[in-house]
Amino acid sequence: MELWIPITIAAAFCQNLRSALQKRLRATLSVEGATGARFVYAAPLALALLAALIWGRGDAIPVAPGRFHAYSAIGGLSQIGATWLLIHLFSMRNFAVATGLTKTETVQTALIGVVLLGDPMSLAGAAAILVSLVGVALISLPAGGVAQAGVSGKSALIGIASGGLFGLSAVAYRGAALSLESGDVILRAATTLAEVTLFQAVLVVAFLMWRDRAQARALAGAWRASSWVGLVGMLGSLGWFAAFTLQSAAHVRALGQVEVIFMVAASVIMFRERPTRREIFGVALVALGIVGLVLWGA
Repeated sequence: MELWIPITIAAAFCQNLRSALQKRLRATLSVEGATGARFVYAAPLALALLAALIWGRGDAIPVAPGRFHAYSAIGGLSQIGATWLLIHLFSMRNFAVATGLTKTETVQTALIGVVLLGDPMSLAGAAAILVSLVGVALISLPAGGVAQAGVSGKSALIGIASGGLFGLSAVAYRGAALSLESGDVILRAATTLAEVTLFQAVLVVAFLMWRDRAQARALAGAWRASSWVGLVGMLGSLGWFAAFTLQSAAHVRALGQVEVIFMVAASVIMFRERPTRREIFGVALVALGIVGLVLWGA
């Protein structure tokens, strides 16, 4: 089994757990505060990890060209916007449906990757992604059926926008990691993660201090719950960045749809939300697409 596969599955699990923890944070924090928890509390951990690699293993910090900083900034801003939209979506739909709406990300990631980085996409890989996307569409349908799920619906548009921004951030992070001139997979991923999370944390804190200082204090006061969001988010991001270094962002994000399976499980176990038969069938299609991608698409 290629290394990027287990790394991606682990990253998807962490991402789903982080989203569940962020949904719980909405009980005490605003959308902006819950969004910021991911970045503010992840940044010190990411810097500590990079320091441990440099001093513990004796690694040198990779030489970072200008495009590394540009890709990191684009990815960081896109991820903040995508996360804000996702958490806002939680207040409009149940956990499983809200996250499922963002999963058009896989197709958008493939297109962005081809345009920005020239990443290849085989016919089998594209077919596997589309099978998974059909599954995601089934999961995302509201109880009223197709007629109620028109793309003009506000929640659908927010989900698609969030997925697009997540896709842009994935491609940008791959571009950043590949632009580094030295270092193994873990060091490149940790270097990218440290720069991105520090950039994001500074932006979030500055925004909260400017617009809502009470929420900034609330975020600081919720450090116990937020620290878990930061830790899980940091581990998930490290996994994504490492996988992006090894494989195209489209393939990584497509395999990452295994998160949908974790997502439905979290919806049932943590939030007592009952999936419909259509959603269960959608999960099966997602799983089928993932298997196809791993066997024939990469």
